[in-house]
Amino acid sequence: MKAFWSYTLMRIGLFVASFAVVWGVYAIVADRINLIVVVLLAAAISAVASWKLLEGPRERLAENVQARASRATERFEEMRSKEDAD
Repeated sequence: MKAFWSYTLMRIGLFVASFAVVWGVYAIVADRINLIVVVLLAAAISAVASWKLLEGPRERLAENVQARASRATERFEEMRSKEDAD
């Protein structure tokens, strides 16, 4: 679960940073700030940035998810084989 929370917090942090930058640039360029545009631009920027910047944490998260899924499958198969033996 640590990998999940650390990756999630990094994604949120990246979005907040992107939001702050887009908000600041938008405030300098435009007279009125359109919140929807700022949120959409920040989401797009943070998604593209996280693709490259958070590659390591994403891989660790995927490995943890795969390991948990494998353990769950093993337990399920073990329980199923016990049922078949009975």
